[in-house]
Amino acid sequence: MYFKEIELRNFRNYIHCVQSFHEKVNIITGDNGNGKTNLAEALYMMCLARSFRTSREKEMIRFGESFAFIRTVFSRDDRSLRAELKLSQTGKEILINGVKRKRSDLPLYINIVVFSPDDMKIVKEDPDKRRRFINRELCQIRPVYYEALYRYTKVLEQRNSLLREERIPSMMMDIWDEELAAYGAKLILERNAFLERLDKISGEIHRAITNGKETLKIEYEADILPQPDEASQKAVFLKALKENSEKERIRRITLAGPHKDDMKLSINGIDVRRFGSQGQQRTAALSLKLAEIRLISEETGELPVLILDDVLSELDQKRQDFLIGYLKDVQIFLTATEVKESLLERIGAYYLYHVDKGVISLLSEKK
Repeated sequence: MYFKEIELRNFRNYIHCVQSFHEKVNIITGDNGNGKTNLAEALYMMCLARSFRTSREKEMIRFGESFAFIRTVFSRDDRSLRAELKLSQTGKEILINGVKRKRSDLPLYINIVVFSPDDMKIVKEDPDKRRRFINRELCQIRPVYYEALYRYTKVLEQRNSLLREERIPSMMMDIWDEELAAYGAKLILERNAFLERLDKISGEIHRAITNGKETLKIEYEADILPQPDEASQKAVFLKALKENSEKERIRRITLAGPHKDDMKLSINGIDVRRFGSQGQQRTAALSLKLAEIRLISEETGELPVLILDDVLSELDQKRQDFLIGYLKDVQIFLTATEVKESLLERIGAYYLYHVDKGVISLLSEKK
């Protein structure tokens, strides 16, 4: 799939713009704070109706305005489609070809992988970043996961709220336990299957980047061990909740479940999270992102769009060249304060844009 056009109204620092795109490489330059990443964020919003930068959606509405609007025209399965998203102070409205849709419907039409400097921290920082990576990927390729994650998060909030009460009704806690275990079991099984696939694909990519010198291994560090089926998974989850009940009443928070999960990354048997060099950590992060693209392609039959948000400066020329060569069939949006002529020479066809205070201008193109 690829984006043909975008229209923005009152989105971040964009008052109103309509911009068409190259179906392969789109390079967006400009000084920081002028709207490069805002454009990338708007494109990503059309995939999951959420930002890759913030959970505070009202921040995306231009100051002083009551709404923000994004419209995109995109090609998928050789069809031209239109997606629209309106953000207001009270919520969001999503349309595909003029028909109202749920947020969970968007990944059925639009798939995007974003690679930003923050994603370089997937490997070495806290488990929350790795869980977000897993969630972001699975929400695109597995609608059942999207729904289960939403429900699990809501039930977890309710259960934690109940644990903060002075008196906790046992009947109410039993209800929340049942729901948490039911949704949590789905998450655990989906994550286990996903990480098995990710391990195989990212391992192949990592070996190619390192010319066979390094082997990347990914393992699921589940807080509750995966079971053969959903029923037994739920039963094991419920048992863990019962075993932790006294501790939870003291600490007033849910202590067991997939919200505690992590994934282990090792290179040649060594935990790269703790002992890997900066170069190894960056190569592992790159392998994960490229594997994400392949997974989406295998699952949906369409290549996703890739957003490289100010990330090339984090990679040396060897990794840049591998990235460019690997992605020759993917539509790319590359943001940077400036782009070296040597990079432009290595890229095939592209449009080069400049963003200044929310205004996009086409500087040059190569066909």
